[in-house]
Order: sequence, then structure tokens, then C-alpha cells
Amino acid sequence: PELGLEDQLLSLVVSKERPDLAAIKSDIVVQQNGFKIKIKKLEDEILARLAAAEGDITSDVELITSLENTKRIANDIAEKQVIATKTEKAISVTSEKYRPVAER
Repeated sequence: PELGLEDQLLSLVVSKERPDLAAIKSDIVVQQNGFKIKIKKLEDEILARLAAAEGDITSDVELITSLENTKRIANDIAEKQVIATKTEKAISVTSEKYRPVAER
């Protein structure tokens, strides 16, 4: 419980002292949630297409194109997630400099 309160205070201090970092962190959270939703939607679309496919799926040009597009989007999301994770770590390092204020 004590650490949870300290983390909340740290978040408040950082949002007051470095609103730029707080905004970036908030944007990353929104972005990550958007990625999860997009990936889930892509997975559902693939499953629906596979379930509806008839005959030899390797000759279904539309399905193959869809799978290639999905792979491209998933790779793009993965790259953006790596960048977001690095950014979150950098924000955490900077935020930790304010921990002594939150501990009081």
C-alpha cells in the first residue's frame, strides 16, 4: 500500500514538474491500447477469412493478400511498440529523479 501511494505521488509530482513527460507517457498508453485493439481486429479478420475459405486456401488470392497486409501491419506495430517501450524506460529514469519528493 505504501509503495502504491508513493507511486501515485510520484506521478503527481512528475505531472506538475514535467507535464511534457506525463503527456508523452499518457500518449504511449493510448497508443499501446490502440495497438492491442488493432491486433485483435486483424486476428479476428484472419480467422473469419480462414473459416469462410473454401477449397485450397493457397490459391485464394484475396486471402493471401490479406495475410500479407496483416503481417506488414503487425510488423509495423511491433516496431512502434519497441520504440514506445524505450521511451517509457527513458521517462521512468527521469521520473525516478523526483522520487525523493514523493517519499516525503
